[in-house]
Amino acid sequence: MSNRYAIVLAAGQGTRMKSKLYKVLHPVCGKPMVQHVVDQLINLDIKDIVTIIGHGADLVKSQLGKDSAYALQEEQLGTAHAALQAKDILADKDGVTIVVCGDTPLIRAETMEALFNHHEETKAKATILTAVASDPTGYGRIVRNESGLVEKIVEHKDATEAERTIAEINTGTYCFDNETLFAAIQNVSNNNSQGEYYLPDVIEILKNSNEVISAYQSEEFEETLGVNDRVALAEAERIMRKRITTAQMRNGVTLIDPANTYIDADVTIGQDTIIYPGTIISGLTTIGTDCQIGPNSEINNCEIGNNTVIRQSLAYDSSIGSEVNIGPFAHIRPQSEIGDEVKIGNFVEVKKAAFGRGSKASHLSYIGDAEVGSNVNIGCGSITVNYDGHNKHLTKIEDNVFIGCNSNLVAPVTVGKGAYVAAGSTITKDVPEEALSIARARQINKDQYVGKLKFKK
Repeated sequence: MSNRYAIVLAAGQGTRMKSKLYKVLHPVCGKPMVQHVVDQLINLDIKDIVTIIGHGADLVKSQLGKDSAYALQEEQLGTAHAALQAKDILADKDGVTIVVCGDTPLIRAETMEALFNHHEETKAKATILTAVASDPTGYGRIVRNESGLVEKIVEHKDATEAERTIAEINTGTYCFDNETLFAAIQNVSNNNSQGEYYLPDVIEILKNSNEVISAYQSEEFEETLGVNDRVALAEAERIMRKRITTAQMRNGVTLIDPANTYIDADVTIGQDTIIYPGTIISGLTTIGTDCQIGPNSEINNCEIGNNTVIRQSLAYDSSIGSEVNIGPFAHIRPQSEIGDEVKIGNFVEVKKAAFGRGSKASHLSYIGDAEVGSNVNIGCGSITVNYDGHNKHLTKIEDNVFIGCNSNLVAPVTVGKGAYVAAGSTITKDVPEEALSIARARQINKDQYVGKLKFKK
């Protein structure tokens, strides 16, 4: 097998997107388009990936990081001109180079591997990735000879009536003999209506030199979709989402309504977990086995254990253990650590707080900037008062503590092991272990007082 290289074309601004965000950075199922392409390339045995950057260069480099090398196309003068910018990195190397667009997020590693293999098997100097389109209008047609090799690519506007009946189209992804590519690309002319240098012209140059030009037909037209506007972006999202949900179900996850379940590309879900409709699972979320998530829940960048139930709730950037019960209508905010067998009930908000095993906050509470031990019961309406107007402060509730309903714990404060806080208390000082703390005014009843009120009818 020859050495393999890749050029990713990602320099265009994408004016048809009508966006401040550069085209290849628009996400599909939670991941920028160009990252989808590079991730698929990483799955192949490729020695060097070179991403051609222009508009949004720093943002693209920040996204891809060390996954790629970079070459700058200062002026966008066409696809051949873009590929030429990789010359200093690749031109003197022996092997095969794939050129792929950064706005084709649906292309798969398996297809690119098959393209490489077909290129090598046919001993071609260039191989075109093609697809069969149900409506090829507007696409360049692939004209093959009797041997199945490519005779030419004919653009739609230049095609004869007979050629327009051809359904096999050029997808814009190619394999080239690397040294041949950089020798030929310097002979590409910009003598066209746009004044740009086009990569398909390399095919014409090689054909005129009697080089072998091959083509490999993708099994699915949809994976070659290039995203140029928001309509195509939505279509790519639909196709990718279906691909993801199908894979999850084949891996043993139950999706009650796949069409109304939204799972990002990098999410991992264990077997026998059930996902109910209206649920969005995004980022680098990992969910264990035998969980129940949803309906109408949102999970982002969370690690969730086994046998956990999250109903009609939100959880972000947090760790949630096994056999946890969350919701309905709970909110787990970032940097929370929810231990095993914890219950976070309805209308409870947790922020930057840790809960030990078996602890409960069952109703209508706010627990922020807190360390909650094991087997703690936090009564309805209790609040950790963490903000003094300038700084956040920590509340510590140690193991086996009982916090009565409607209590305020004014941080910084510690409630010691096994202590009780009476309902309705506002705690401003530490509570010793095993103590009962009552911090409220003594109740006074004034007999027959109501009759003295002037407003009484």
